[in-house]
Amino acid sequence: MRSTFPVIAFLVLAPPALAKAPTLEHLFPAGGSRGSTVEVSAAGQFERWPVRGWASIPGISIRPGGEKGKLSIALAADAPPGVHWVRMFDDEGATAPRPFVVGTLPEVVEVEPNDAPAQAQEVEASGVVVNGRFGKNGDVDGFRVALKKGQTLVASMEANRRLGSPMDGVLQVASSAGFVLSQVDDEHDRDPQIAFEAPSDGDYIVRGFAFPFVQESSIRFAGAATYIYRLTLTTGGFADHAYPFAVPAGTSTEVELIGWNIPEAARRRTIEATDVDGPISLDHPLLANPVEVRVVEEPSAVEVEPNGRAHPQRLSTPTVVGGRIDPPGDVDVFEFAGKKGEPLVFKVESRSLGQPLDAVLRVGDASGSTIVEVDDARKGFDPEVRFNPPADGTYRVSVRDLNGQGGPRYAYLLSAGRPRPDFSLTLKSDQLAITPGKPLEVVVAVERSEGYAEPIEIGLAEHFDGVIAPAVTSGRTGPSAASVTLRLTACDCARPGPIRIVGTSADGRRKWATAPVAGFATPIDRAWLTPTKAPAPKTEAK
Repeated sequence: MRSTFPVIAFLVLAPPALAKAPTLEHLFPAGGSRGSTVEVSAAGQFERWPVRGWASIPGISIRPGGEKGKLSIALAADAPPGVHWVRMFDDEGATAPRPFVVGTLPEVVEVEPNDAPAQAQEVEASGVVVNGRFGKNGDVDGFRVALKKGQTLVASMEANRRLGSPMDGVLQVASSAGFVLSQVDDEHDRDPQIAFEAPSDGDYIVRGFAFPFVQESSIRFAGAATYIYRLTLTTGGFADHAYPFAVPAGTSTEVELIGWNIPEAARRRTIEATDVDGPISLDHPLLANPVEVRVVEEPSAVEVEPNGRAHPQRLSTPTVVGGRIDPPGDVDVFEFAGKKGEPLVFKVESRSLGQPLDAVLRVGDASGSTIVEVDDARKGFDPEVRFNPPADGTYRVSVRDLNGQGGPRYAYLLSAGRPRPDFSLTLKSDQLAITPGKPLEVVVAVERSEGYAEPIEIGLAEHFDGVIAPAVTSGRTGPSAASVTLRLTACDCARPGPIRIVGTSADGRRKWATAPVAGFATPIDRAWLTPTKAPAPKTEAK
């Protein structure tokens, strides 16, 4: 007879697998005209549908459609034009932020096939934005426009710089038979832009294609689902920049819009600059695009010709000067007083502002002898000089183009002044998850420049329902000078949403903590906080 022994079975009830937060790769189309509602496809992973949407401005409203990955995005008639962030989210978390553009022109979607000249998609040259993509290797997109002799057509592509498309775009203007009349590879970083004057009445083809942004061994036209672009085509007003680029806070200042086909009614704008919290965006119903003007704390000036070597323009420090190298070969010279032991920092911004100037910055003495000359900074094309006057006296600083080029678009911003102590705050990630009742420690890195040694109070910028976070202080010295830790505590009533962290210095400066966004040069100043549920405890049964 077989013996039997009692068998004790242990059944471990594991908690259900945690649901994954949604992910978002890109949106197509990546924008729309204000006052319209756009049907958008969201590429990503969505385990649960519908999800909710968030935008960085109130003028964008996102509603999920009945089909997974389909969104309806409504843009208010007064929504500010430009690039804004959007996210999709649910109770498990949020996607990374992705750009969405609010435009002012009518919009269409590219229709394939449009590769060959005979297949070019017909669009209205007076003003339209084409939402397209180079969907596969070898893809070429063509658009047919009718122009009159002497008309200037602006074709401007947004892709890599602001939409994060992994492509290096090329634009051509060709005859109706396909013969290339003009071509541009890079204008705004990797994004091309053409201003083409029609030599005669007729149809022309604007043709686009792309290479991979990351260089590879193959030489071919590239394409993929991620090669998304927005192509503005217009014979109407198109603004290149506002001149000058910056205005002082607390003033009323007139600026001039520089570009193509700009009517007199839109050419000059008066800016009421109240504070330095971000740039001011300028748009006009007669223009296809907005431009930005920076608000600065320092006094500002505009260069006045003639200001060459024989007639240098007097410069007081600190100051911010708006200038342009025009005509080709122009050299702008400024004269200033220097004191031994009081260093000055001179910085030119142009390429970083979207202009073609390859600036050379030179500092010399009153006799014309060069003391220091800089072409490119360590990062980018815009030069910067830190100058220690060897003695009290008069010195000169000059700006020119490296290749002797010049024109209305060769504009720059020259800042001059004592090294200014300052600080900035960064977060490691734009995603934060907190368990109710369990404190979340958020490390805020503090970068202090030019010897900034003042205490900084760091805390939440706005009230967040169900979350408390006592402010902490970054001290003058010690570990807290380089980083602090905020302790966030949430209750069960907390709901997911954007959260901002701000640093306030003793002298009243306020700086938002920013987090990097993978694939984009521009960081975001709103992290996403997701309250999560604690995992259910394991249970055992005999």
